[in-house]
Amino acid sequence: MKLLNVNNPATEELITQLPIDDGAGVAIKAQKARTAQPAWAATPLVQRRACIQTFRALVEKELDDLARTMTLETGKPLAHSRNELNGFLGRIDFFLSQAESVLQTQTVFNQDGMCEQIEHIPLGVIGNISAWNYPWFVGGNVFVPALLMGNAVLYKPSEFAPMTGLAMARLLHAAGVPQDVFAALIGAADTGNALLAQALDGMFFTGSLATGQHIANVMGPRMTKLQLELGGKDPTYVCADADPVTAAQSLADGAMYNAGQSCCSVERVYVHASVHDRFVQALLETVRSFKMGDPLAADTYLGPLTRAPQLQVLEAQVADALAKGARCLLGGQRAVGPFGGRGNWFNATVFDQVDHSMALMREESFGPILGIQKVDDDAQAVRWMNDTAYGLTAGVYTPDEAHARAVLSQVRAGTVYWNCCDRVSPRLPWSGWGHSGMGLTLSREGLATFTRPKAWHLRSV
Repeated sequence: MKLLNVNNPATEELITQLPIDDGAGVAIKAQKARTAQPAWAATPLVQRRACIQTFRALVEKELDDLARTMTLETGKPLAHSRNELNGFLGRIDFFLSQAESVLQTQTVFNQDGMCEQIEHIPLGVIGNISAWNYPWFVGGNVFVPALLMGNAVLYKPSEFAPMTGLAMARLLHAAGVPQDVFAALIGAADTGNALLAQALDGMFFTGSLATGQHIANVMGPRMTKLQLELGGKDPTYVCADADPVTAAQSLADGAMYNAGQSCCSVERVYVHASVHDRFVQALLETVRSFKMGDPLAADTYLGPLTRAPQLQVLEAQVADALAKGARCLLGGQRAVGPFGGRGNWFNATVFDQVDHSMALMREESFGPILGIQKVDDDAQAVRWMNDTAYGLTAGVYTPDEAHARAVLSQVRAGTVYWNCCDRVSPRLPWSGWGHSGMGLTLSREGLATFTRPKAWHLRSV
């Protein structure tokens, strides 16, 4: 039996070894899910909701232990892990509140003996390859609504957050979800490819563009429903009338939270020349206040990178920016960290005088690094904000809502922010344009995406 090593990215120490699901094992779980799904779909919604409500209560009861587990295997600071789990509880509440109305059959026409209705039925068996940076958020965006809508789920957590994935499965089963209706698959790429080989009714993925393109190439010819949440290179524009200090404090957090390992982390900031210097000064003051330390310490803000190879990505972006004339104002290199040089640590890094010839402003960083570019007016800011293959989020800081709307209406992004950033709401759809992906999660549409509409034409005689 092959084993998956789970290491602590803060110390490089081995936490545990877990049995890997090979191709044969994945196929068995997929067949069991296919067999079990009709009975789960036939289970009254009130009972499915009760299972998810019990699951919520179990998550809340074990929140501290679950947060510690997530911190150990991903390096996310413990305070951030608790924030994620508390936010996850709110997302469950939203899905529970909306499930019944989303599933309700709609009568859209009823006249002269002809009735037309839309029924919403489950997709069937859902495959989900999830992410490590926000495992409860990203995973829960899929498996909670999928289960509520009557689907079975084959859930492959990231190989960098497998203990969290197993905890999800344990708590769902304890809450009454049948074991074959939700099955965790442990492993890396081979396990993911084994999942893609199964007969699935929907495939939901969060991760890199390259892996998303691979999944699309494999699943596309089968006409399987796809949802791909991929990368981002998220921009923000600080207008001439913005308060540069308030904007800087907000954007510093938006760039560095979770060590910049968020799909919607702010990675590019365009600042009007008139407020540029004050903005940069305030941003540096704020970033310098972020404490790097042991992820289990209550006051730690900056933890390690979860994946060691990303250190080389950041180093390459730094070297490229410096070679092309950018000015490094802070950081720019690996950090020793609190464990004597062990672990995947990188200093919070801020660049000024950047331009779009640099990888720093074009390629996803996924780390604690930010580029700042001075602009002369709105038109120039919009042009640079749109100069990207991605389109996940974008923001504007200004006291004038009309001004913000005028700018953001020209920006190609699935989510836009006025005077805020790095924010996700269960009430709003989460989607991307271009290389940021296809499909959506969250909102009422994110519940309905786990169903297929069935049109009924009913003539009375």
